[in-house]
Amino acid sequence: MPPLLTQVARLSDGLPLVATMTANPGVPVTAKQQQEAKDILRSVTSQSPTKLSVVSGNNVFYYMTRDQLCFLTMTESSYPKRTAFLYLDEIADLILGELVKEFGNTWRSQVDQAARPFRFIHYDPLIQRKQRDYRDVRAAANNNNSKLNDDLSEIQSIMKKNIDEILNRGEKLDHVSSVSQELQQKSKDFKWGAKKLTWQARLQQYGPVVAGSSFVALVLYFKFFW
Repeated sequence: MPPLLTQVARLSDGLPLVATMTANPGVPVTAKQQQEAKDILRSVTSQSPTKLSVVSGNNVFYYMTRDQLCFLTMTESSYPKRTAFLYLDEIADLILGELVKEFGNTWRSQVDQAARPFRFIHYDPLIQRKQRDYRDVRAAANNNNSKLNDDLSEIQSIMKKNIDEILNRGEKLDHVSSVSQELQQKSKDFKWGAKKLTWQARLQQYGPVVAGSSFVALVLYFKFFW
């Protein structure tokens, strides 16, 4: 099953610029899921994690930010996380490439000045074609195996949140980022503390030996050379 929903929004205010859904009668995208996608896009700020997965029932929303744009998709929970983020990475390359091709160096101002939703909806067929490439998860993984391996460690570290934590409880995604940064700092402090304790232990172990050797050397020096 390919990604069920894909949206590209302006990072500053969550304005949707492009959106597409996979036509599948068996797995329809509900109005509730579309609203959740909209709420997530509005919650993301420049201080938010650059990549995040958000669980919603049997589905998962994934988003990534790049060049002041937010790229979001929704998949079934069984869809591999690595493949979902690889898909978003390719969508970002595709959309940014089309913006540069259409507007050249002024593409950023075109995005900033967009006053209505879905200003670039004409990119929708391009996203649909890319979605079809990711219909077969195994084929997508084989075609991009090297990149999947390169991104493995990064993908494993991406935070996962529940949709209720972010939306129903009013949690800001920039707060999620600050918590993540705080944990990283605490980890660094712990490593430094561990190194300091190691040096102290070595000093206690070898300090007397070094001090004794220095004293003997000093005595011999004064005895034979002074």
